[in-house]
Amino acid sequence: MSLPLDGIRVLDLSRLLPGPFCSLLLADYGADVIKVEDTGLGDYVRWSEPKVEGVEPTAAAARFLALNRGKRSIRLDLKSDEGRAAFLTLVESADVVLESFRPGVMDRLGVGHDVLLQRNPRVVVCAISGYGQTGPFRDRSGHDLNYLGRVGLLALSGDEPAPVQAAGQIADLGGGALMAAFGILAALRERDRSGEGQVVDVSMADGALSWLAMDAARVLQGETLRRGGMELGGRFLCYRPYRCADGWITVGALEPKFWQAFCAGVGREDLVPRQFDPPGSEAHAEVEAIARSRTRAEWDAFAAEHDCCVEPVLELDEALRSDLVRERGMVAELDQHGVAVPLLAPPVKLSRTPADANRGPAPALGEHTEEVLREAGIEPPAVADATPGRFLS
Repeated sequence: MSLPLDGIRVLDLSRLLPGPFCSLLLADYGADVIKVEDTGLGDYVRWSEPKVEGVEPTAAAARFLALNRGKRSIRLDLKSDEGRAAFLTLVESADVVLESFRPGVMDRLGVGHDVLLQRNPRVVVCAISGYGQTGPFRDRSGHDLNYLGRVGLLALSGDEPAPVQAAGQIADLGGGALMAAFGILAALRERDRSGEGQVVDVSMADGALSWLAMDAARVLQGETLRRGGMELGGRFLCYRPYRCADGWITVGALEPKFWQAFCAGVGREDLVPRQFDPPGSEAHAEVEAIARSRTRAEWDAFAAEHDCCVEPVLELDEALRSDLVRERGMVAELDQHGVAVPLLAPPVKLSRTPADANRGPAPALGEHTEEVLREAGIEPPAVADATPGRFLS
């Protein structure tokens, strides 16, 4: 069965997390993603721990396998005339070029956005960066936490006194990878009409800020929002995590019907008017005591009976073994050249053309250099060292 993005070729110059997660989404739905790696270490994630036993060393890192299944890898020295020429030849038949360098690096390599569009006017060039291709922070370094701090999201996270750092990379993934995937698909759809490519400028800071759309709308109307005062950030006793007898649960009974169901279920209808009381109140202490009276499993059964938006807080290993994750098919098994590797599956379920998490193994470093170059009519030069697939000047 054909996949939605069959026939789309992506040259992916990115590494680490945001760009590779973006191209993973494209690969799972059918795109031919070619990782263009340097002639040194390549994508740094290749060398992270833990390693999967029995897998080729440059593709054995579990985190690398999770982000790069179904892709091909080539090694080019873009600082050399020969490597740069080969890359530009590949651009001629590409639909997308994805990069996550700091702004200006592509220009210094001689493969800037304008050069790529001149070489192939139909190509979509997507650039993921911290603060965007324009603006006063264009050249500033940063990581996920910096972007969240800069755009106000971190300041609103958690209770007083200190901001709470999220376990997931909100700016990298939500603000970067997902926005890039959307921008690429939007630009490809527009190209269907116009026949022309364009540059997709994705700032992880911009993307993270967009997650605050409803809160920003209030602030732009003159309201002041602060950590500890956010309705969905812990301000209401009906919408908070609570310690239970053997761990934690979440109470998310925001709508009155759910809070009423919770109160009725625990035999405390007197708490119904106290739904929006703050932490530290007498009613909050009452709910804390109620939460501690049952185990996570008991609260799980309670929620199934009373439909009141109460769920246990699971550790990640528990979640991965849960009925929910299993029945939703969120763990897939990758065949990495005969080694079965469990990984997370694509989250978006299409009814007619579903994604395929096992289109192919994750590539060894430079594994497909000669194959890809020959597809483009380029005869690879003699290999200058013993590393398979290395393309040097």
